Amino acid sequence: MRTLMRKIVFISLTLSSLLFALCLPVSAQQGAKIPRIGLLRTGSSPDPLVDAFRQGLQELGYVEGKNIIIEYRWAEGRNERLPDLAADLVRLKVDVIAVGGNSGIRAAKKATTTIPIVMTSVGDPVSLGLVASLARPGGNITGLSQMSPDLTGKRLELLKEILPKVTRVAFIRDPDNPGMTLRFKEAQVAAAALGSSCNPSMSEVKPN
Repeated sequence: MRTLMRKIVFISLTLSSLLFALCLPVSAQQGAKIPRIGLLRTGSSPDPLVDAFRQGLQELGYVEGKNIIIEYRWAEGRNERLPDLAADLVRLKVDVIAVGGNSGIRAAKKATTTIPIVMTSVGDPVSLGLVASLARPGGNITGLSQMSPDLTGKRLELLKEILPKVTRVAFIRDPDNPGMTLRFKEAQVAAAALGSSCNPSMSEVKPN
């Protein structure tokens, strides 16, 4: 169910934002330049979300290689590659860049201030410095905000309800991921609140 919901969110929000950014209905593309989408992904192919994205495009009448072109760039789990991949898409002069994850969005933002960037998922884009505000983001970035760091605290509360005797919880995060930093802070707040009655402690484990 969770995977299905992620696919639905990815398709609906990304397609809506992409088509808005392109501003080119299918009927208006005949005889015109074929729109080119730059798709920047932190993982590797095959990617079920990308497959769902292509399917969603087809359902709207956009056929890859016919009336729309997709340029794929895969970081294959190596975030240090993202800046070069984003810069490559800019050199290709794509019409819009679709990207998910804080590291990918930051790389795309650094690579261009003119090409529209559609973020497919991000926690709090304002706190992360990606947009000025949700109402008036400014710049060239639009897309989907999950705004879910507070769910981390709720998860800790549920864990305490299920395991009342738990007093120590490990939180594994990437210190270079700002979204995970927000979640960790929310977890600390929740742990302090629970501590009034059960005195839990929160340990952080960072990757080497």
